Amino acid sequence: MKKKALILSGVVISALAVIYLIFSLYFLSHFAFRTTVNHVNVTGKSSAKVEEKLAEEMKEYQLNITTRDGKTEVLLGENIGIEPVFGGEIQELLKKQNGFAWPYYLLKGQELESKAVVRYDETACAKALEEFAFMNQAAWVKSEDAYISDYTKEGYEIVKETYGTEIHPAALKEAVSDAVSNLTTDLNLEEAGCYVEPAVTYEDEQLNKSLETLNQYVGVSVVYNVGDEKERLDGEIIHTWLSLAEDGSVKIDEEAIAEYVKELAKKYNTAFRKRTLDTSYGQTIQIIGGDYGWKVDNEAEKEMIIKDLKAGEKVERELEYAQTANSHGEHDYGNTYVEINLTAQHLFFYKDGKLLVETDFVSGNLAKNHATPVGAYGLTYKQRDATLRGQDYESDVSYWMPYCGDVGMHDATWRGTFGGSIYKRRGSHGCVNLPASAAKTIFENIEAGYPVLVYELQGTESAKGQAQDAAWAVDDAVKAIGTVTLDSEAAITAARAAYDALPESAKPYVETLDMLTAAEAALAQLKTDAENQAAATQAQAEAAPVIEKIAAIGAVTEDSGKAIKQARAAYDALSDVAKAYVTNYADLISAEEAYQSMKES
Repeated sequence: MKKKALILSGVVISALAVIYLIFSLYFLSHFAFRTTVNHVNVTGKSSAKVEEKLAEEMKEYQLNITTRDGKTEVLLGENIGIEPVFGGEIQELLKKQNGFAWPYYLLKGQELESKAVVRYDETACAKALEEFAFMNQAAWVKSEDAYISDYTKEGYEIVKETYGTEIHPAALKEAVSDAVSNLTTDLNLEEAGCYVEPAVTYEDEQLNKSLETLNQYVGVSVVYNVGDEKERLDGEIIHTWLSLAEDGSVKIDEEAIAEYVKELAKKYNTAFRKRTLDTSYGQTIQIIGGDYGWKVDNEAEKEMIIKDLKAGEKVERELEYAQTANSHGEHDYGNTYVEINLTAQHLFFYKDGKLLVETDFVSGNLAKNHATPVGAYGLTYKQRDATLRGQDYESDVSYWMPYCGDVGMHDATWRGTFGGSIYKRRGSHGCVNLPASAAKTIFENIEAGYPVLVYELQGTESAKGQAQDAAWAVDDAVKAIGTVTLDSEAAITAARAAYDALPESAKPYVETLDMLTAAEAALAQLKTDAENQAAATQAQAEAAPVIEKIAAIGAVTEDSGKAIKQARAAYDALSDVAKAYVTNYADLISAEEAYQSMKES
């Protein structure tokens, strides 16, 4: 039995070997089990039979084209002139097959591709495709990129991309060519990438980064504390400053921020604005001019806003100021300030609402166009022991407190008196000259930035100033007299009347009283001289006929008696002044003596 079993086994093995060898030899010229060429089953077929089968299959070929919306169009092989072209490709595939490995192919199979087995009319194919509904360009819906929505109170979000029906011609041509060439029966246009797709999807990294940045920016809240007021900056305004650059990054419109800051400054700046002041004289006035007050630093505030945006935080802060004032509200100068009344030439210094200094002063010389400017200013700085220099002066002061360029307050030890109307004729170059003690106290209690309020207020002239003005009007009248002549009498009389009309408090301020007295004396002398001259002229006129009568006597004869007598009578009738002007009186005496002697002889 054992021997028989061994013989049987040998027979089986030999049979199997023969079968294996037979199949191996067969598959050297035929395709092995479970083999496909271009998806066509060619098991057991020679290369010639494969070519026949592929040609047969090709007669019935059609390509089912499925669109994105699920519709199908059929491209028939007969419409595009499809036909096989064999150039030895099948034989090459068969040569590469290992016939002795047919058991492996039986288990695993093999899928072979031959790209050079199909030929078709590309022009006819393109024309056939153009007839399909999905190639109707008028009906195409374009794809749209994903994008960031408009701003809402909840911020921004990504609007997903949309996929349209616009065909990419080159991609379609390539996909159809590939399908036909491989005798593929189904072509899904979406899977084959035949549509013009959105360039940006909702998963785009830059898009999501920009979304995050935008929401960070509009999530910022800046609350400005402006005195008792609060100004809020949030997404409602911020979003108007934001846009996307060409590369998709977030762009901040700095010019728009600058314009926003400009409006803030317009609202809260008080520098250069007119303001009211309840003066120490009980009257409320408007002060116009000067640079005192709140002034927003536009550039610094713009940069701070950008910094706040990039920080992405909610903050509460003050505006960035280039210049500050004592307080917000109606009166930005608060209750600490210097009040300067140029009309009264009087100053008040209030600190924390309490009057600390009150003094007269001397301001800019009006006569020389050095008037002290009015307005509200902030003290620039203060300096101990300064030398003030100008075009025609140099003065050493102990307490220098400038507030308007080179105009400021300082001590003026060279002055013996302050206040009144001194400033009108003998004022400063524009500064406020103070008594040393007042300047010292102000200096010790004032700081840079303190408001200095300068104004004029008619009706507050001091009694001293009024007296000086009246006295100086007399001085002007006296000086107007000039050189005294007989025609000066009216001016001198008027000047004297003006002086006499002055109140006693004003007369000491008249500086030209001696000039007036001298003018009056000179006029009196001129009048006397004029009277004397008139008398002399009259006397000369009276003496002239007498001189003629005496001259008419001529040589004395016995007949000269009458003429001599008439000449004597005319001479004796003259006044003593006129007699002095008879220049030939001696001739009359001589004639009388000669005539008498002649009578006696």
